[in-house]
Amino acid sequence: MADKPTKGLADVVAASTALSDIDGKAGRLFYRGYDIHDLAGRATFEETAHLLQRGKLPTRDELAAYGAELVSGRELGVLVSANISEVAEKQKPMEGLRTLVSLASADDPDRDSIEAEADLRKAARLTAQQPVLVARYHAARTGGSLPDPDPDLSIAGNFLLQVTGEHPTARQVEIFDACLVLHADHTMNASTFAARVCAATLSDMHSAIVAAIGTLKGPLHGGANEQVMKTLESLDPSQVAQSVRDKLAAGEKIMGFGHRVYKTEDPRATHLRRMSEELATASGDDTYYRMSKEMEEVVFETKGLYPNVDFYAATVYHYLGIPTDLFTPVFSISRMSGWTAHVIEQHADNRLIRPDSEYIGERDQKWKPIDER
Repeated sequence: MADKPTKGLADVVAASTALSDIDGKAGRLFYRGYDIHDLAGRATFEETAHLLQRGKLPTRDELAAYGAELVSGRELGVLVSANISEVAEKQKPMEGLRTLVSLASADDPDRDSIEAEADLRKAARLTAQQPVLVARYHAARTGGSLPDPDPDLSIAGNFLLQVTGEHPTARQVEIFDACLVLHADHTMNASTFAARVCAATLSDMHSAIVAAIGTLKGPLHGGANEQVMKTLESLDPSQVAQSVRDKLAAGEKIMGFGHRVYKTEDPRATHLRRMSEELATASGDDTYYRMSKEMEEVVFETKGLYPNVDFYAATVYHYLGIPTDLFTPVFSISRMSGWTAHVIEQHADNRLIRPDSEYIGERDQKWKPIDER
């Protein structure tokens, strides 16, 4: 008798990858063999994207060349630019980004190729364009103006500039840059798996990224960070502990806690907690940070669950001035570096991903003409 299928494909190895690895018991995450604790706050997002997409941490010259490629690649094409206002009017942020990335494929000079060099070029363009798409979408829906990018700022710095309309401090840029590094890749998560399934059919990179964005949109994946902030905003700061206990007693899920892989604290949460505290103190109002700490203590005491990457990311983004409904789009900015790297890897050593299934429906049904049913 065949083994019973594993629900949700838990512990099923779906692909071989050299991009990232997790030690769930020890709570460790690695990008191409580098511990996330060594990268966060040290390697820039641009360096990390180069590491994932091109296999190594860049030299100064390589980083300069890659940076120039990102700057030239962030220019949006005619079709996507012409449709941003209408998309922003009719679609919510993640739906809009799904549409805009699909439209961007028509403007891409390598749209008809899945060759290795074309994939590398498209990966850089997608990584450069995603923060611009989020910022342009936000400006279109609010009727605001979009500041020109500052040539002295990184991807992280220019995104904060264009979304908030204010020049960020050096420390704000460092913190947001570290956030992008922390979210860049995470083994075979749902959106990455969706991208690889699409790429495995030898579909193009933009199609695979659209599949990933559609998957990230769900509240059980990328949408969790937005739900964390909404939960914090809904609570009375003086009644946090009791409110959380009541929710848990009623069987409600508290977003931002627990993880399918980590059996201890998510290593990304360690950095995000510290950054949330720093930004809260600098803001002069640490209410949401204090509420988060209290929630963390109650959930651990009651359920034994640790915070995951989404929990403290919510307050970090809030203190940086990012609107709550852009939290998941921000996730896509970072994860674009990992998604594109996985598509490159899938195309380089491809086999169609086609799992089996267990049939649980009726058998030996007898046909009846429509008048006898």
